[in-house]
Amino acid sequence: MGADQSKPSEPSGKVFTNDQPVQFSQDLVDHLSDRITSTSPDSARQSTLDEHVRSRIQAELSRLQSEEEQVRQQIETALEKENLDKETELANKGAEDGKLTTSSSALAEELEEVQKRAERFLERKRMDDFPEVKEKQGALLKCYSNNRSTSLDCWKEVEEFKQSVASLEKKFVDSLR
Repeated sequence: MGADQSKPSEPSGKVFTNDQPVQFSQDLVDHLSDRITSTSPDSARQSTLDEHVRSRIQAELSRLQSEEEQVRQQIETALEKENLDKETELANKGAEDGKLTTSSSALAEELEEVQKRAERFLERKRMDDFPEVKEKQGALLKCYSNNRSTSLDCWKEVEEFKQSVASLEKKFVDSLR
């Protein structure tokens, strides 16, 4: 039962034989053999292909760079928002506990203000900007060098120097207000 189906039967295909031999012209054979040996395209086509590939690569590279920049911007924005949220949360928690907390932006502003004050102080501290004080200092030093053994004779120069420094200090204190 069914054993007949598994037995090989006569071949189903027929083979036709040609009585006359097939002949190809020598030009056709040469043309086909040249195509087989030279698989690379000619130089003009190759340069066009190379330029096309370069332009596609450059376009893809610029697209990826812009995409990377967008992702970086998004990450920075998200981190900044997260940090501000944490600072706000800490400030609220500190306010509940009675502790004083400040945000990084407030600290940055305060630091900038302190730096400006320090720069103003250093500008005022230079003696080149105050010729009156420098003159009185020079007179005092000259008096001390002339009266090495009797330095008490320079009391007048000392008083003048003290007055010039006091007026300079007063100007400085007034400028801070």
